[in-house]
Amino acid sequence: MAPVRLALVPGEPAGVGPELCIRLAQQRRDYRLTAFADPRSLAAAAQALGLPLTLVSPNQDATQPGQLEIIEVANATTPDFGAPDPRNASAVIGALQQAAAACLHGDFDGLVTGPVHKAVINEGGIAYTGTTELLAAQAGCDVVMMLANDIVRVALVTTHLPLRAVADAITPQGLDRTLRITHAALQRDFGIADPVIAVLGLNPHAGEGGHLGGEEIGIITPALDALRSEGMQLVGPLPADTAFLPGKLRGFDAVVAMYHDQGLPVLKYSGFERAVNLTLGLPYPRVAVDHGTALDLAGQGIADPSSLIAAAETCARMAARRMRRM
Repeated sequence: MAPVRLALVPGEPAGVGPELCIRLAQQRRDYRLTAFADPRSLAAAAQALGLPLTLVSPNQDATQPGQLEIIEVANATTPDFGAPDPRNASAVIGALQQAAAACLHGDFDGLVTGPVHKAVINEGGIAYTGTTELLAAQAGCDVVMMLANDIVRVALVTTHLPLRAVADAITPQGLDRTLRITHAALQRDFGIADPVIAVLGLNPHAGEGGHLGGEEIGIITPALDALRSEGMQLVGPLPADTAFLPGKLRGFDAVVAMYHDQGLPVLKYSGFERAVNLTLGLPYPRVAVDHGTALDLAGQGIADPSSLIAAAETCARMAARRMRRM
């Protein structure tokens, strides 16, 4: 089988993304890596780190440490470390769209993305809510956000909503979509033939038999029962405060949480450094870092590259599994 080809987007050029890409480029790897980026930004990061960097044209052999294939996406300006410039918003979004389009066209087998700065992108005149949403709209498909580390995988029914809006967003259709996409991804991308998925309740104690809320009885349980009748192994709805106990987690391949801060604090506490953000449901694997731009660390050489390295390794494994299934 030919080596997996990954597209890499550093993200915000004034943040830690470019230097994390330089750290990643120092790793020995059995996949091909092509950055969609401004070479000046990568060169400045390499110089700040004091690390070697050889940028080469696509389709050249650049698998040795310090080498990186590049497709140039020029920034409007070269920002200082820690000082993002809204004029670069078009290049940041353009790199994501160009790399994703190349994945959709089959030129690359997966997409790895660094952290972006939402506020700066919007200040640059681009309406932007998140890369997950951008990639889903470009591909024209429904997606699910999952965060994962070596201990647990957590998929979300709702993502970035105010807490008071979450209950109204828990619908039979949303649960069905989330669980079907998660189940299919666990089979296709993680190689789990018959995954067991734990599903959390919305309310404390999973509603306490209806005394602490009716969503479990009226919405969640019927949705789970309908999918169980099709053969899915779904456990729940479970109280969120005990579902993550180590003894229970060992029996689950993934946990589906109803809202962002129900599941992700546990995941980040259990292993933030190696945590990654996956977009399930795309026609190609997409894996991102699970942290922000860290503007206060940029250019100092102290940012931890573990999440980006884990993202690339995870994406390569997912892409290889898809290739073997073809």
